[in-house]
Amino acid sequence: MIPQLLLLTGAPASGKTTLAVRLARRYRACVCSKDEIKELLFDTLGTREREGSRALSDASFAVLFAFAGRLLCAQRLLLLEGNFRPGEHEAAIAAALPAGVAEFAQVLCRADAASSESRLAARAADPERHPGHRDQELAASPRRASGFLDLSGPRWQFDSDAAGDASWLTLCREVDQWCANPPQPAHKQ
Repeated sequence: MIPQLLLLTGAPASGKTTLAVRLARRYRACVCSKDEIKELLFDTLGTREREGSRALSDASFAVLFAFAGRLLCAQRLLLLEGNFRPGEHEAAIAAALPAGVAEFAQVLCRADAASSESRLAARAADPERHPGHRDQELAASPRRASGFLDLSGPRWQFDSDAAGDASWLTLCREVDQWCANPPQPAHKQ
């Protein structure tokens, strides 16, 4: 069986982390988050201004991609969560996980502008939130577009603003089907 890797992507405050927790619980999956790595780097190297924060984000993604291959050896669903950058992160993922190492799927989390702004403002006011995040600055800046990475595999959108569990249940049906039908490695003749 080829290991399966589910990328959870989207703009800041689009619901990625909340969705990752729910999916990990449902599928008993391993979750790795770019923000968790970045917070450890903040604690070790210090909180940085905007340019330094971007450098720590880049380093966090590099660590995330480097360890993904090792974590896939556990033969469990692996969730990678972060605001992946289309046009930039595909090459890094391909270098860390060459073709055939894992089957990819992606979930693009979405939230409307008002929800995202409200979430960012709440984060900025939360004394428990890691001080290295720039939530106040993100709340004041224009919304950044996000999209799927140019990788093969299924792609689903998740509306974190959806009332009730309709969006959640729809996503789970799709992920259930994907997990139940993993590709088998090609047999060599």
